[in-house]
Amino acid sequence: MQVLKIATAGSVDDGKSTLIGRILYDTKSLTTDKLEAIEKKSKQNGYDYLDFSLATDGLVAEREQGITIDVAHIYFSTKKKSYIIADTPGHVEYTRNMVTGASTSQASIILIDARKGVIEQTKRHFFINNLLHVKEIVVAINKMDLVEYSEKVFNEIKSEFQKLLDKRTYAEQRVTFIPISALKGDNVVNKSDKMSWYEGQTVLEHMEDLNFDDIYNAGTPRFPVQLVIRPKTNDFHDFRGYAGKVYGGELNVGDEIVVLPSKTESKIEKIYFHDQEYQTAARRSSVTLTLEDDINISRGDMIVKKNDLPTIQSSLDATVCWMDSEKLTIGKQLIVQHGINRVLAKVNDVKNTINTDFSGVNPESNQLEINDIGEISFKLNKPVYTDSFKDHRTNGSFILIDNQTNSTVGVGFIK
Repeated sequence: MQVLKIATAGSVDDGKSTLIGRILYDTKSLTTDKLEAIEKKSKQNGYDYLDFSLATDGLVAEREQGITIDVAHIYFSTKKKSYIIADTPGHVEYTRNMVTGASTSQASIILIDARKGVIEQTKRHFFINNLLHVKEIVVAINKMDLVEYSEKVFNEIKSEFQKLLDKRTYAEQRVTFIPISALKGDNVVNKSDKMSWYEGQTVLEHMEDLNFDDIYNAGTPRFPVQLVIRPKTNDFHDFRGYAGKVYGGELNVGDEIVVLPSKTESKIEKIYFHDQEYQTAARRSSVTLTLEDDINISRGDMIVKKNDLPTIQSSLDATVCWMDSEKLTIGKQLIVQHGINRVLAKVNDVKNTINTDFSGVNPESNQLEINDIGEISFKLNKPVYTDSFKDHRTNGSFILIDNQTNSTVGVGFIK
């Protein structure tokens, strides 16, 4: 069954957790004890309705503060798909958490309070989805019950959001506007009878109909070697396989390939998944390859198609989202984790910080503070094999690690 990962985004109290809780409730994905706990807690809080936000705020401390403070992952399935929803916090100071949640998502739901319209956080959330090349965006205009299900309000917000679409850099993005009431259940899973003027799909219907071939930014095949398999048994005495995951397009038996960094050429002889042989390794599949030639290959090497090589470079120009309380400054030394490779890096230049409201950059900035996004150049102590992020989401991204604390302090997208 296909698995679709969705990130949610919205300002504080826009109803993200309520929306997710409503989806779980209407798809009958809540366990009996969870539903009983929601009913009990809703009564304790004096509500005459079920507070579906309680379905996602798993920590007592979070619920007592009335906010979701980290990325919560929620799982549910329908007959057509399995879903993973990354419920990210709405506060400005947790922008880094939203980047984390959206970085591996194929679709995103941006919530807007119908009473407030497009606000600063809306711009920031759409900017991040544009930066991360999330291909499918649902703009869910929530709390329509509080504006009397007004078509006029819906169209005004839609028109205001359109101004952001005109400024985006990722033109392949598809944006769908859906008027909803997460609390009442209008147009979430079931069609609303209070907005007859809306003829589109519900949120779940839209997600159910997404075509995976359309929403994945596939790119070209890249196969980083994670493990060299040498059983050295009587049955497989001469077997030499290379295990890893296919990122981007597919690989096939007979493909002419190049191994990096040695640039040695060969052909794919066989493709294994466990003990079964296959003709094709689809993207995102974990397989073992054997080659026609005996080549010296180690963990961290990359197998690519012969006429489709990545860039081999010892420096990087990237857009970076900084996630650490200690500032990113020129000269700072970090570890760049690119795929399974770790290389030492030094910040060569902080070119600017980027305004997340689509208003441009601040070229005079020479450092990044926590939650800042900017353009950075790095000098590496050894080459890496990269693509630009616009061409390959996986091979065009990396994380930054503090070499003293081993903490993840940033994420980068190669230009």
